[in-house]
Amino acid sequence: MRPSAGGEPLHYAYLHGFASGPHSYKGGLLARALDEHGVHLHRPDLNVPSFERLTVTGSLAAIDAVDRAVAAGGGRWRLIGSSMGGYLAALWAAANPGRVDSLVLLCPGFGITERWPKLLGEEAMAAWKRRGTIDWPDGEGRVRPLHWAFVEDARRYPPEPEVPCPTLILHGTRDDVVPVETSRRYAASRPHVSLVELPDGHALLDVEGEVVAWTLRFFGLSPSTGGVR
Repeated sequence: MRPSAGGEPLHYAYLHGFASGPHSYKGGLLARALDEHGVHLHRPDLNVPSFERLTVTGSLAAIDAVDRAVAAGGGRWRLIGSSMGGYLAALWAAANPGRVDSLVLLCPGFGITERWPKLLGEEAMAAWKRRGTIDWPDGEGRVRPLHWAFVEDARRYPPEPEVPCPTLILHGTRDDVVPVETSRRYAASRPHVSLVELPDGHALLDVEGEVVAWTLRFFGLSPSTGGVR
């Protein structure tokens, strides 16, 4: 927790991506960086109730649970979301506009149900639906049978949630999972959303130092170089 300029408590959380978990490398990297500034980064497990039974609805419920446990006494959130976690951060912020101060979205996975047929192929999608599961490595690399209900549940939600607060998107120009054009289009039509393009792929691991630096600047935890907020 960290107070805002007006004295309001600010809470920070990292929302991991699909087939990842709370102990991901990127989450740990950001947690250590924020810890140096006296900020604790909450890292909830969004694989609720399990990776095999994962749904967007379940993940949002996990964020709700953290909010109740951490921020019951007041304050707002600063959320960092990676890939699907970025999409979830945007969804949660849109549903809880008074609870979120700002967002940092790392290659946010907008349009999730529209992209999957392109990534997997129509035949694989049809087989997944027919069998009811698809084998997929979880956050620890163990192959699990992910249920088809993940897709059906995700279709209930808007592909591009309307974020209600200042938002920074960091997106790799060589991203072959979520094309950078997705974030370009999203930021172009929303004046409160800033986009920084980085020369990397979806994981952003080759530019991890820049990811940390931009995040700290945006949250006002290190000297700003301008250009955002």
